[in-house]
Amino acid sequence: MTSTSKRRRSGDTKAAIRAAARERFAADGYDRATIRAIAADAGIDPAMVMRYFGNKESLFAAAAEFDLRLPDLSQVPHDELGARIAAHMITRWDGDETLLALLRAAVTHPAAADRIREIFAAQLGPAVQAIAPDDPVTRSGLVASQVLGLALTRYVLRLPPVAAMDKDAVVAWLGPTLQRYLTGPR
Repeated sequence: MTSTSKRRRSGDTKAAIRAAARERFAADGYDRATIRAIAADAGIDPAMVMRYFGNKESLFAAAAEFDLRLPDLSQVPHDELGARIAAHMITRWDGDETLLALLRAAVTHPAAADRIREIFAAQLGPAVQAIAPDDPVTRSGLVASQVLGLALTRYVLRLPPVAAMDKDAVVAWLGPTLQRYLTGPR
């Protein structure tokens, strides 16, 4: 067997473990998800999970890679920024369990909370800096507070009025608040 095929199989195994971990963390949360259950979901021996990732925290960090895929906000009309971010974030939450797993875990596990902070600081922070150079750290923090709060009530707690809203209704309610945080006076 060539080293290339070993790497390819190793890469496939790691990808299968990450995918199983994302699903398990999303379903069970960080504390209840186990290496043994993740390995079973991936169809491998638990020792392989430990071999590739070392421990549960490292596996979680690897499984929790998430790209917000924010649009280039400098190309969005200034008065549409809040609505555009609201619509984008709802689409991202609806389309990927990874951020949901992170949110669930962040409520009780410091490493997950750290990971969410890193994601939003590294991705949302620079996007806001490009459009709102006056106090972008505060502005992006406020945007994150609304987006994460909405996600918690809609996807984790499933608060009936919020969970039942369609995307357009969420954007209509959330967009103006995000707009004020992004462009309003301090």
